[in-house]
Amino acid sequence: MGDVKSSETDYASNEKAPGYEARAGSVELLIHENVDDLQRRLSGRQIQMITIGGSIGTALFVSIGTGLTQGGPGSLLIGFIMYCCFLATVNNCMAEMAVFMPVSGSFVRMGSKWVDEAFGFMLGWNFFLYEAVLIPWEISALNLVLTFWRDDIPLAAVCAGCIVLYGIINLFAVKWYGESEFWLSSGKVILILMLFCFTFITMVGGNPKKDAYGFRHWRDPGAFAEYHSTGDLGRFEGFLAALWKAAFTIVGPEYIAMMAGEATYPRKNLKRAFKTIYLRFAIFFIGGALACGIVIPYNDENLIQALESDGGSTAASSPYVIAMQNLGIGVLPHITNALMVTSIFSAGNSYVYCASRTLYGLSLDGHAPKFLRKCTKNGVPIWCFCVTMIFPFLSFLAVGTSSGQVITWLANLTQASQIIDYICMCIIYIYFYRALKAQGFDRKDLPYVGWAQPYCAWFGLTTMSLTVTFYGYTTFLTGWWDVGTFFSYYLMVGVCPILYLGWKLFKRSKLVKSSEADLVWERPTIDAYEEVVKETHMTFWQEVGQMSGLGKKKTEHIA
Repeated sequence: MGDVKSSETDYASNEKAPGYEARAGSVELLIHENVDDLQRRLSGRQIQMITIGGSIGTALFVSIGTGLTQGGPGSLLIGFIMYCCFLATVNNCMAEMAVFMPVSGSFVRMGSKWVDEAFGFMLGWNFFLYEAVLIPWEISALNLVLTFWRDDIPLAAVCAGCIVLYGIINLFAVKWYGESEFWLSSGKVILILMLFCFTFITMVGGNPKKDAYGFRHWRDPGAFAEYHSTGDLGRFEGFLAALWKAAFTIVGPEYIAMMAGEATYPRKNLKRAFKTIYLRFAIFFIGGALACGIVIPYNDENLIQALESDGGSTAASSPYVIAMQNLGIGVLPHITNALMVTSIFSAGNSYVYCASRTLYGLSLDGHAPKFLRKCTKNGVPIWCFCVTMIFPFLSFLAVGTSSGQVITWLANLTQASQIIDYICMCIIYIYFYRALKAQGFDRKDLPYVGWAQPYCAWFGLTTMSLTVTFYGYTTFLTGWWDVGTFFSYYLMVGVCPILYLGWKLFKRSKLVKSSEADLVWERPTIDAYEEVVKETHMTFWQEVGQMSGLGKKKTEHIA
């Protein structure tokens, strides 16, 4: 954005609530993109596709087969529908807060500002560790997927290549990260649409065997599988297994929120991304669960054997790939695996971005060393990036067979972190809602108003808390106890309270009173930024057309 001259007149928010007044002569300070040194360079087109990229992971294509074998197609579909509803309530909370206050660090810093400084400290380090540990895990997964073609690919070369590419994409400017994710996420969309087409065409008889199998697998062996127990109890436990699989497959609002500090015209672009995520839940996740249950029965011997042999970590154990092979289709499995490679690489790329921005947010709030606030002239938090890039080097542990297990252990130990993040988002919203009410502000005047609040927040808090509490219940059953499994389920559930209480005792922090919560914060800067340059509203496809040279962007600079 070019420099803009403005007169030294009072500037105040155009919104009715929460109101604020700027002092005369302060406008020059208000026309900056951010209070910090990040730059708003992520366009609406990029944000939309990054949202898809963060929402569609390898689990939807491969490890979803575990949920199918344990619960059956009916339980899998119901489980995915239910968890989409759970997460939709979290998205509803996060959307209202992020669109209202699109700051760097997003919900991590909101936790410090509106709940308790110790709460933000706990939440930030929980989210950072979760994202950072998943980087080497995704690189290891990429190595495993490549074995679909051949086993002699040098693991160290793949690890080094991923590290170099992640460095190039994330080091120079956020717009290059946004552009890379636009194209990588496009590959994910192509993959899921291709699998949908494969499902429909083959189920009506368009396959080498001319077998119009339709919903046969819902009748034989049936829609609901027994897991652990038999009878109705076994089918209920099968449903729970499918629900837990959904809980670690479906994601979304956290990735949109972390882009808030670098989104151009954040209130417009973030609002659009948060509102369309419901449609993505329905099409990609619920549609994916339905398709998976159609193409292959839950008792397929090839699927069960593949899941037991490689743990559902390679394309060979994908229910779609196995269904293709069962039908005698020879080319599609290779295309599917190639697109899965881009999907895994994209996931790792997103983790690098989110981890570095989370660490930057922690530094801004004094929860990490101050030197991490240093940004390049292109707005990249350079030292946060360097610290984050230490984690990908853990992927070299995969070169050794035994030491490679360490990566899986680290990823398993932090798996509860994702649900804990959602719990914290709901808690932050409840405090935010109370602050608005205590300070006499009408939510109808906010730039985005979530529906059915605060009941929606309480519903999300309850369902996510129940999920993280019971998803490891099998470890307590007779004959199923395992110390490693127990810690993989509940380690972070114990670590997070320790982080919270430790910082609270060290800093003597207190819960923020509703009447004292800062609802102005960085709004003057954000409001002024959006006033300085007004852009003609464009849809996603209009922006794609502009990128292709078919349209011209009109921007009005206000002096």
